[in-house]
Parts: sequence; structure tokens; C-alpha cells
Amino acid sequence: MARFDAKRHVVRQALMSLENMGLVSRTPNRGAMVRDFSLTELDQIYEMRHLLQERAIARMPLPASPELLAELRRIHAEHATAVDAWDLPTIYRLNNNFHDTLFGACGNRHLADAIEHYTWLAHAVRSYRMIHRNLAIQAPKEHEEMIAALEAGDRARLQQLCKEHIEPSKDAYRAARAAIEPKAAVGD
Repeated sequence: MARFDAKRHVVRQALMSLENMGLVSRTPNRGAMVRDFSLTELDQIYEMRHLLQERAIARMPLPASPELLAELRRIHAEHATAVDAWDLPTIYRLNNNFHDTLFGACGNRHLADAIEHYTWLAHAVRSYRMIHRNLAIQAPKEHEEMIAALEAGDRARLQQLCKEHIEPSKDAYRAARAAIEPKAAVGD
């Protein structure tokens, strides 16, 4: 509060918003902390992400429409430029925009919202990909492959690409946690 000259109610609201996004956990009389996941929680969240994304892709009309392909290509080009410039806020925003647009094409708003929910829940984990430059550079290449699979109507390839695309974040989180807590590599 002192550093940013913020009022208590503003800080509380910000922490509440971060908690609702799954980024912060608050404990009464102990304060707020950046959300940490046990390895079991991590696996469960990613299982849900895989299931929901697979279902969304199964519902998508393929090959994708020229309008969807054009929009994804536009977002992809801007995202690649942001990665080259190492503009982290723009990388984050455009990556989310790419995936929201992709999974929004499933035609089921509730399914797309569920994907977005689990994406937000995994935000603390997903951030590991953005801070590792080699992983961040890999993302636009993977997006390009997804667009090609959409255009070709290759549903199985798209499902595989989407599954592989979210794993590096999970692996980086797991590795970082193992470096801090060696026991975390094998259990909770």
C-alpha cells in the first residue's frame, strides 16, 4: 500500500480479483500468497484442459472457415512480432486471444468458457512458458502448425498439437518446483 500509495480497499479488491482468477490464495490471518499447486492439482487441472480442448476441437467445423483462418493468422502475426520484441504483456494478451478465438470456433459458448476458466486457473503455471525465452519463441511456431491443421481439416493433428502446446508450461513448473523442493519431483 505504501509503495503504490494505494488505499486498503483497493488492495483488498485487487487481491480478491487475483484470487478469483486463481493466481492468489488467501488464508485468514495469514495474508495472500501467489497460488501454488501440488503436483496432483497440477495434473488434474491439465487433465481437464486436455479433455475440454479435445472436445472443443471435436466440435469444430473443419476445414476451418476462411474468416477464422484469417483472424488466427492476424493474431499469430502480431503474437510473433511481440515475441520477437520480447513484449511480455502483448505476448500474454495475444496468446490468450489466439486460444480464445481458436476454441471459440467450437460453437459451444459454455465449452469455450470452461476452457477459459481452466486456462485462467492454470495462469500461474502458464506464466512459466512466457518467462523462458526458448519456450516463448516456440509458441508462435506451434500456433502456425495449428493454423495449418485447421486449414487442412486434420482434426487428429490439431488435437495432438493443442495437447503438446500446453505441456511445456506444466513441465517448466514441475521442474522449477523440483528445484526448490526435491521431493516435489515424485510426490506432493
